[in-house]
Amino acid sequence: MPLIRINAQGDRPALQGSPQAPSNVLARAQTGTGPVIVMTHGCKYQPGNVRHCPHENIFALPRPGKSRRACQWPQELGFGQGNADEGLAIAFGWDGRGGLWQAQRRAVEAGRALAEIVAHLRQIAPDRPVHFIGHSMGIEVALEALHHLPPGALSRIISLTGAAYRRRALAALDTAAGQAAAFINVTSRENDLFDFMYECLIAPPERGDRALGFGLDALNAVTLQLDCRHTLEHISRFAGPVGGPEHRVCHWSSYRRPGALRFYNALLRAPEGFDLSLLRTGMPQAVAPRWSRLLSLPLPQLSLPFLQKAS
Repeated sequence: MPLIRINAQGDRPALQGSPQAPSNVLARAQTGTGPVIVMTHGCKYQPGNVRHCPHENIFALPRPGKSRRACQWPQELGFGQGNADEGLAIAFGWDGRGGLWQAQRRAVEAGRALAEIVAHLRQIAPDRPVHFIGHSMGIEVALEALHHLPPGALSRIISLTGAAYRRRALAALDTAAGQAAAFINVTSRENDLFDFMYECLIAPPERGDRALGFGLDALNAVTLQLDCRHTLEHISRFAGPVGGPEHRVCHWSSYRRPGALRFYNALLRAPEGFDLSLLRTGMPQAVAPRWSRLLSLPLPQLSLPFLQKAS
């Protein structure tokens, strides 16, 4: 089985639907090949909730006779194909229900649970890279984990329209584990309304701080603005076309648009071919101003011939 389902119960990890210790199941990482990729969700998901369980939604593998309900990450990230080197997927759930401030507190607690899992993986399978990809407030899970991990424990972190403050991210990247990690900050002006709401409801660590949607300036970080034509043209040369923006406001476009998860899969599975300096080349030096997409008239359209051929 290429997928392990683990949830945070406070700051401790637990298997989804099983009383076994997670370490018992994680032992399979000792014999497999390929990377370990940890996936986590944002707010409003809750493991075990009939309507909001991430393991039955975005983290589900296709099942015969069952209709596909959502954009399912594991398959898009190369799991469930039966390949010997596809690696190990860890679907990491945490309680994102309730108020935004409550969800943030639980995400930070979940970060300590994630650190326990990653530290165990590094102990039993030190030669296998461990990567992380998370959406929205799920990035808080990785940022907190960096404070409790040794150097090299997490190799690459992909933040999909992350709900976190820039200085919070910079502090995490300044830790021993953070300095050894590569941080890909995926943003979009489609997410501006959600970034604004986050800044209104969650107090920043320092006055004047802004959300990750404004970009992140660090040697081991790169910001990819997915509704920028130049950025899309650039990254589509690496792993095939990534679809252009279709909405003025959307919190999920960083993984729902065609080709996006395939691109992230390439970033995680072949990091030697996608170093940060190469990703920076050919992209704008700064992200577009906030609200520039919402206020633009008419709705911006992309004219990319290579995207049209792939559709």
